[in-house]
Parts: sequence; structure tokens; C-alpha cells
Amino acid sequence: MTQRTAALAGLPLLEDLPNLDGARVLVRTDWNVPMEERDGEFVICDDFRIRASLPTLRYLVERGASVTVCSHLGRPKGAPDPRYSMAPIQAYMAELMPEVDVLENVRFHPGEEANDPSFAATLALGMDAFVNDAFGVSHRRQASVVALPELLPAAAGRLVEEEVRVLGGLLHDPAGPFVAIVGGAKVADKLGILASLAGKVDTLIVGGAMAFTFLAAQGHSVGASLCDPTKLDACKALLAQGVEILLPTDIVAIEPGGTFGPQCNGRDDGAKVETFGADLPEGWIGLDVGPASVAAFASRLNDAKTILWNGPVGAFEDHRFAKGTLGVAQAVAHSEGFSVIGGGDSASALTQAGLADDVSFLSTGGGASLEFIEHGDLPGLAALRDAKNAPR
Repeated sequence: MTQRTAALAGLPLLEDLPNLDGARVLVRTDWNVPMEERDGEFVICDDFRIRASLPTLRYLVERGASVTVCSHLGRPKGAPDPRYSMAPIQAYMAELMPEVDVLENVRFHPGEEANDPSFAATLALGMDAFVNDAFGVSHRRQASVVALPELLPAAAGRLVEEEVRVLGGLLHDPAGPFVAIVGGAKVADKLGILASLAGKVDTLIVGGAMAFTFLAAQGHSVGASLCDPTKLDACKALLAQGVEILLPTDIVAIEPGGTFGPQCNGRDDGAKVETFGADLPEGWIGLDVGPASVAAFASRLNDAKTILWNGPVGAFEDHRFAKGTLGVAQAVAHSEGFSVIGGGDSASALTQAGLADDVSFLSTGGGASLEFIEHGDLPGLAALRDAKNAPR
């Protein structure tokens, strides 16, 4: 067994399921796709996650299985909410694969997020097998993720199999130089993965709002930028570990009182937006990295043999602060190294730039990808390995 396939050890795959001819199979997908309302109806904006599950669904159907899909959509808080109905997805699938049934949003039931065994039993009723093809929620201890493998023969779908294979390669045998770019807003949410990556990568690039806590830890003035003073010591400790950590050296910021965000696209409130060095004036809010930072990041990415990117380096949903993230997207796409994009906003940035086809692997899991790399496992994967039909 190679190190790359070691990540799949003990994980039941589709080939480990009993005879599928005539079997009724429940497939958990992550079809939490972006929607928007048009003329009073909700429509799918991006079907990437749906298309990613099609190889699994086709495998099952071609072998004679009767397939039912369950998924969540949004956060309806355990009760029906028309904003999060699966109806648009049901209509989409009725045209794409009419032989596949799609249940209503599993999070309409409070038992899903509570990991209620009775709700899992209801989902399993009448089913002969279960397939988890929802890598993006496999870090959640929820009924349709972790409880169903206790009730039915179970397997990882093709999407989950590929996610584990690729991300497992980052854990076991990444080619060097290995460069990781981690962005996002809250440094507290990412310290664990940053500490884990610091022991694996050659260069760690930190962007997004969480970079300001690191800059503050170095003694820089960060104006009114998002900063977590309770994590300054943790950031100092990480900076002292010895791995090369690149932080922004120039920052695009908005003046005090200026508004920003996706609601500002298409209009200008007159607020000044300026580029500074690593120190910001009082009251100014840093919202993107500047061109010098992008150039420094791109230099490391150009030489990398392995790249992991998770999280934008600026508030790219506002076009005034999108250049940094788009610059990183271009550098990643143009690199000859093996590039893994950790889902979420990073994937959106690549799609916006028309570069999604120019990276090696586009993960469907944002938080799940990071948790897998940090811990080497996820609750949903552990549940599959505990299934009675799992290889021993």
C-alpha cells in the first residue's frame, strides 16, 4: 500500500457494498448550493456540488440500484423554511437524472443536527445500503452523516473517496516546496490548522482579516481592522516556530466610517480607499492585500510543487477589495505545482476569474478540508470505517 492510498485504509468504498441490483440505496450528498431569488422563485447559481456527486449516482444506477438522495440546504434551524426548500434541486435532478429521488431538506427536522438516532432510523427505513458522498459535511456529527453507517451497509462515494485520496496525499507525501495559503476572517477559527500546517509546509502565507492579529503580534498598528487581542500570544508563538510565514506587507484599507461589503458593489459612497504599508492609520480598516504582497505571495507559489489554498486574502465580495484574492487565484492557476483548493470562497474566486479548470483539485469541503488536514480524520469517515461491511 502506498502512502497516498494509506488515507483510504479501512474506508469502505462503493465496491464494498453488497449486490446493488434491485437494492434501495440512500445517498447523503452535500448539495448546499448557492441560490438566488428571481421573479419570486429560488434558482441554483452554481451546480458544482451537484455535478460532483454524479459519478457516484451513475455508478449506483448503472448497477441496478434504486437511489434516493438526502441533503441539507442552508441553516433552517430544524423547521421547514421555503427559502431552503430542495424544490429547485429536485426540479434540476428531475431533468438531469429522473431515476434519482431527492428528499426534502434533512435540516428541516431537528433530529438531523441533534444526531437523533430515531431520525436516522426514519431515513434508513426501507433502505438496503447507505453511501456518504457529502465530504463537505463529514466533519459534522449529524444523523445523516454519522448515525446511518450504524444501521446499514455503508460506503464512501466517489467524491468522498477522491477527497480523502487527494487530501491524504497532502498529509503523507506532499512534494516540496509545499506552500499553503490560508485566509479568512477569524484567526481563532484557523489557529489549529495553521499550527498543523506549520509542521508540514515550507511556506505558510496568511491573508484575510485574520492576518491583522499576526501583524499586531509583530507590533504593527492595524487601525480599526478585525483583530483578536486574546490570540496575540498564540500568533507570536506560531511566528517563532521557524517555518517561513508570509504576511501582507501592504494593505488596501477604507477610511473611518466607510461602508464595505457585497451591498456596495455598483455604488460609491465616496469613502476613500488607499493602499498603505504594514501599518494603518487610526480608524482605517484593512480589507485587502496590496500589489507588493500579491507579488511576494506569487513568487513563492511560482516555485511550489504543492499548493493548498483555503480562504480569500481580502473582502473579495466587494469589487474594491478583490484584486488581492484574484491575484492569488491567478498565481495558483498559473503555477505548475499540484494545487488543491479548499472549497468555499476560494473556489468562488477561481470561478469568478474563470480559472477553476486550471487547478489540480477543487475540493467541495471548506471547513471539512481543513479539519481533515489538521486531524487526519473526520467523524463521517470514522463512522464509515466502523460500518459492518468495512474492510478489516
